[in-house]
Parts: sequence; structure tokens; C-alpha cells
Amino acid sequence: MRKTVLLIGCFGLSLALSAQTFSLQQAKEYALENSDKIKNANLDLDIANEKVKETRAIGLPQVNASGSFNNFFNLPVQVVSANFINPNAPEDELISFRAGTNYNASANLQATQLIFNGSYIVGLQVSKFYTQFRSTNIEKTKEDVLVNVTQAYQMLVAAKANLNFIDSIVTITGNLVEKQRNYLELGLMTQEDMDQLEFALLTAKNNQVSASLQVKNTTSLLKLTMGYPQDSEIEVSESVESLLLQNQASTSIFSVQNNLTYQLMNEQKMLNEYALKEKKYSLLPSLSAVVQHGYNAYRNDFDFFKKGDWFSQSFWGLQMNVPIFTSGKNSAVIRQAKFEVKKSENAIHEFEQTLTYQEKQANNNLESAKEQMKLQEVNVELAKKIYENAVIKEQIGKVNSILVSQKYNQLIQSQAQYINAVLTLFNAQLQLEQLHNNIK
Repeated sequence: MRKTVLLIGCFGLSLALSAQTFSLQQAKEYALENSDKIKNANLDLDIANEKVKETRAIGLPQVNASGSFNNFFNLPVQVVSANFINPNAPEDELISFRAGTNYNASANLQATQLIFNGSYIVGLQVSKFYTQFRSTNIEKTKEDVLVNVTQAYQMLVAAKANLNFIDSIVTITGNLVEKQRNYLELGLMTQEDMDQLEFALLTAKNNQVSASLQVKNTTSLLKLTMGYPQDSEIEVSESVESLLLQNQASTSIFSVQNNLTYQLMNEQKMLNEYALKEKKYSLLPSLSAVVQHGYNAYRNDFDFFKKGDWFSQSFWGLQMNVPIFTSGKNSAVIRQAKFEVKKSENAIHEFEQTLTYQEKQANNNLESAKEQMKLQEVNVELAKKIYENAVIKEQIGKVNSILVSQKYNQLIQSQAQYINAVLTLFNAQLQLEQLHNNIK
């Protein structure tokens, strides 16, 4: 029996020890290391780097080997004028014959080199710039992950604070009910008043269950945003008070150029400009060189691996392609690319105005949230004091249980408003930090 108890105790201790405790900063650092979104963003950068190599290779020498084998089970018929064979034959007489051999084989080695191609030049520039675009995208992905982790962490801390508060109310209400049962047994209070207190206790326990569920759900949300295993335990070390102290909004000067979304939009505009440039450069002539050496063999029997002649041929040459007339296709393509650039410019201008508006709005929301939270904090303390006084008066018979229930409902409503004010303040601070590109 003692061994069983010891094993159960050790098992419980191991579960407790397995729960990792995180501060907000530690949760952010964990997310940066384990978020699948960030991992995929890094893989996109790796792909972009390989794309640079792929594009560069297009302009380097290309060597290809080729071979072919043909079995003519029905040789083609050739027709020529009879006097080609016999000068004395009539001019209008034709003769036919089957030309070639039953089996043909060839093997060739060809090397090509791109000398000039406008689209290739632009493509190489785009592929290099695309790595910069992906690097900025990594930073934006990190910012999004950190914002999500911060929000989930703050929600969990607030949910835990709310649960602790409701736990204390359940304890106070439960103690009151137990004491009032003695008065009921002595006939010093009515059954209706007792029922009212029981109802208040059940309401408090129902709120406790809801608050506990909120803690569980926000815990799962935090694990998801961090990339933390859902089947592993996790704890948070921060409190609402400590988060309020450390999450002070940025005092840096606001600049739209620092916003990561704005930077991505500018880089997208650059990509559209490169696309326009590529369309224009595609109208330039292209030039490439080719060198080829090969062998051909002809047999009436399949004896290529036996002694026989293989005839070699070698050549080099240049190939130029000059676009001349496309019935307006190229002009339409270029105009479309110009429109895309213009759309990007318009979107950037609109986003500049939006960011300026959002920054002013975020500052206003932050100031308002601070005032509301202070008022709600005082309101909760006052409501709690009123409720506790009502409980004391109920115990000495100065007020009835209905009034206690009313004060309880008032307290719960004040607490809910306080938690909502705290989360509103957290969100306002976080939005301002994100606008200032100050998410760390």
C-alpha cells in the first residue's frame, strides 16, 4: 500500500515538474524558435536563394546529350525523274524507289551559350531582389507570431486573474451559506432567503466553471501560437500588474516607412516594376551560340554493336531571334504591367493615409483605455467592498439575502467590465507597438 501511494505521489510530482513556466518574453522567444509559420518563411527564403542560382544558370553554358534509334519497317518511297538515272529516258517519265536503310541511329553532344537576352538580365535582377522580399516577409511573419503570442498570453493572464477573483467570491458566498443554514435551523431566517443565498452560490459556481473553461481555452490558444505541444502542461509567470508595467507603448517617433506591411507593399511595387521592365526587354533581339558534335549510323541489319561505319558531323552556329510584329500583343502586355505598377502606387498611397489614421486612433484608444481601466479598477474595489458589507449585514440580520444577491451580481458585472478594460488596454498598446514596428 505504501509503495502504491509513493508511486502515485511520484507520478503527480513528475506531472507538476513537466509543466514549463514562461514569462511573456520567454514565450515570445520559444515561439520564434518553434513556430511553423516562421519555419516556412525561412524555407521560402531558402527557395528564393535557390531560385537565384537557377536563374543564373540559364545564362551559363548548357551541355546536353541526345540519341535516337529508328526501325523503318516500311521505308519511305522517293520519286524522281527517270532521266536523273537514265539521261535517255523521256522527260515526263518518273521512277520510284525506297531510300535509306532499315535501321538508323544517332548520338549527339550539344553545347549552347546564351549571349544576350533582355528577359534573362531582368530575371536575374528580380531573383536577387526576391530574396530581399522574402527576408522582409520573414520579419513580418515574426511580428505576426509575436503579436499573436502576446495577445494569447495577455488573455490567459487576464483569464487566470478573473478565475482567482471568482474563486474568492465562491469561497465568501459558500461560507455565508454555511453560516446561514444554522440560522435557518434555528428559525431565524426564512426558507425563501435561504433559497436566494443558495441561488447566489450556484450562480457563483456557474461563473467559476465558465472562468475555468476560459482559462483552459486561452491556455490552448497560447500553446498554439507558441508552437508548444498541446498535450504538455504550461504555466505563465506574469500577472496583470506586471504586464501593465512592462507593456508601455512605444515613445518612438512614428514613421510609416518603419511599418513592415508598408515595406512589403513597396517591395511588391518593385516586383511589379521589374515585371514591366521584363516585358520591355523581351522586345529586344536575343542571341545564342551552339556547338554540336554527333555520329550517325545506317544499317540494313541490327548490328550497331558490330563492326561498321559511324559517320561524324560537327558544327557551330549562332541563333538570333528578333521580334518584329505581334499584332499589338506586346503593347497590350506592357500596358497591363504599367497598370499594375500604378495600382501598387495607389495602394501604397492609400495605406500611408490608413497608417497615419490608425496611429492617431491607436493613441486615442490607448489614452481612453488607460482611463477606463483605472475607473473600472476602482469600481471593482468599491463593488467588492459593498458586497462584503452586505454579507456582514446579512449575517447580523440587517439586510436580506435578496440584497446580497443583487450586490453579488453588481460585483460580477464590475469584474467583467474590469477584465474587458484590461484586455482593451493591452490591445491598444499592442496595436501601437505594431504600428511603430516595435514588437520585440
